[in-house]
Amino acid sequence: MAAYSTILYEHPADGVARIVMNRPDARNAQNLDMTYELNDAFDRAVADAEVKVIVLAGADPHFSAGHDLRDTAEKKLGRDFPVVSTWGGFEDAGAEGRYAREQEIYLQNTRRWRNLSKPTIAQVQGKCLAGGLMLAWACDLIVASDDTTFCDPVVAMGVCGVEWFVHPWELGPRKAKEMLWTGDSWTAEEARSFGMVNHVVARAELADFTLRLAGKIASKPTFAVKTVKEAINRTLDIQGQNSAIEQAFGLHHLCHAHNMMKFGVIVDPSGLHPSVRSRIDPSLNKKS
Repeated sequence: MAAYSTILYEHPADGVARIVMNRPDARNAQNLDMTYELNDAFDRAVADAEVKVIVLAGADPHFSAGHDLRDTAEKKLGRDFPVVSTWGGFEDAGAEGRYAREQEIYLQNTRRWRNLSKPTIAQVQGKCLAGGLMLAWACDLIVASDDTTFCDPVVAMGVCGVEWFVHPWELGPRKAKEMLWTGDSWTAEEARSFGMVNHVVARAELADFTLRLAGKIASKPTFAVKTVKEAINRTLDIQGQNSAIEQAFGLHHLCHAHNMMKFGVIVDPSGLHPSVRSRIDPSLNKKS
């Protein structure tokens, strides 16, 4: 991709690339353009020998409101966007096409970003919701401003959680159940107490603090940094994280199939904002 329409690609310091989600009017919700521009930018940073650390940020005021449920189907995977997974059949009818699309767009892309050979830091402020959590969780470190709130509200939409289901690993099993069942938000300080967030800083200091942290990492021997990431990620995989994510992804699609049978859409419409319901099907506002 020669030019980006939904992100900015910057070099704010020696050895650091910063990728900024740049749809502030949509609270940096991820449409297909953003997903694949993010993927291209991550690949670009990995291929650049001068880049030692990658920072992922969101244009103010919020890091990311998640996936853009108003995204249209006008652009096609494999035609308008380069496929990164081994899945096909994205336009097939029924659960088959939906499962293939979400494998490609969400699960496999997030897994690629989690396993990038270079260290990544999420620079998070404001709201980090649902699919925004997937982006932050894919990064190796998270620095959050003190006004950040995190939330995965999708149980209210009749789904068991976002596609990159690492809630028990990030929050602990009991907090994961509570947060998902209630849909409550948690603060940056609470997230730090769970071990999910590395540092909490004042909003005005967020960018500078993140760059200083990136600089410390960038100054270390590159191969040693890469092998630390590989060793820790493999440890998580040996502990069963990868298998657990795959199993939860199957349950996620069982929820989608259930909602299709019951409501005619992939989520329980009662959990959607009226404007989103109207974009999907105007009649849903009358049904719920």
